[in-house]
Amino acid sequence: MQSYWFNLYIRMILLISLILSVTGCNNQQAFSSSASESKNTLYLFNWNNYIAPETIKRFEEYCQCHISQDYYSDNEEMLAKMAAGATGYDLIVPTGNAMDTLIRQNVLKPLDKTLLPNFKNIDPLYLNTAFDPANQYSVPYAYTLTLLGFNHTKMQELGLPTDTWAIIFEPEYLKKIKGRVTVLDSQRELMAAALKYLGYSANDTNAQHWNQAKNLIVRAKPYWAAFNNTSYIRELAVGNLWVAHGYSNDMFQAENDARNTKRDFQISFSIPKEGAVLSLDSMVLHQSGLHTNLALQFINFMLEGKNSAELTNLIGSGNPNMEAMQYIQPKLTHNKALFPDQASLTQLEMLEDLDHKQRRLLSRLWTEIKLR
Repeated sequence: MQSYWFNLYIRMILLISLILSVTGCNNQQAFSSSASESKNTLYLFNWNNYIAPETIKRFEEYCQCHISQDYYSDNEEMLAKMAAGATGYDLIVPTGNAMDTLIRQNVLKPLDKTLLPNFKNIDPLYLNTAFDPANQYSVPYAYTLTLLGFNHTKMQELGLPTDTWAIIFEPEYLKKIKGRVTVLDSQRELMAAALKYLGYSANDTNAQHWNQAKNLIVRAKPYWAAFNNTSYIRELAVGNLWVAHGYSNDMFQAENDARNTKRDFQISFSIPKEGAVLSLDSMVLHQSGLHTNLALQFINFMLEGKNSAELTNLIGSGNPNMEAMQYIQPKLTHNKALFPDQASLTQLEMLEDLDHKQRRLLSRLWTEIKLR
């Protein structure tokens, strides 16, 4: 009997050792009785099409793990889903103003930068931001500009300007392109464009200035085809739209699609002279995530220059990673609407978070805009 129990004990020790040896990325993640841990899956809540498929595949092979992604198309959508109880995400990729909310809600895990040796690759220009001064929680991932995309051929024919927000707000221009214009279905982004056009900061919270912006939007609304966050890419590329208010990486995609399908027009995009919004997206750890070690290894992996560059080469996103620049196609780095120069940077602003009172007022103004 003693030999039987001794042999059983030895078998149990060997079984536990085997489990420990195969659980976790590169055998570095501790064993957990949790089913989600044992599956060695990284749960990522991300913008759609915001990581190159080959990068995902390479990390999964490197770590012998799986990446499971859910997607959102707007920061407000992401925050709403989290507020409604969505949990279990190891990594989220929010924009700066959404970071403010997440930090204030105390739902993020601080970073252990000793496990992120590639953090040194980040351009200091994108560190120590207002939303996370010491980068206690956030690692810059990519950025986009909110700007104007347009059918260059058609706009030249009509003699219309393409370097000013006036093209989406002024009836004298809009009457020539009525029904061929879309704007983002985003309270903050559309109000920011209107505020910049009026000469105010994108983060201006003066109620009178907001009302002026609302009136500007309401006046222009009858000329627009839609409020649109996604399909404007295809509509620009096939020629149905002539002007779109949207994101630089989307305009890059529309430009490529039009060229690859050999359209008889060219899609271009530009930063309005009045200024625009720069949105810095960062990787953060959520408190509900169960795979922190794996998430940190993924962050460090994405901070390698080549891995970071793949996203930019795929979708035309701006890149805060200095090591990545050598791997990015020169035609992208030379495009000032994707990689703004110093003069353009002075005209760009990151959106800041709003307090509850400001959010209520903006929601009321947005309702008035949509109902008019």
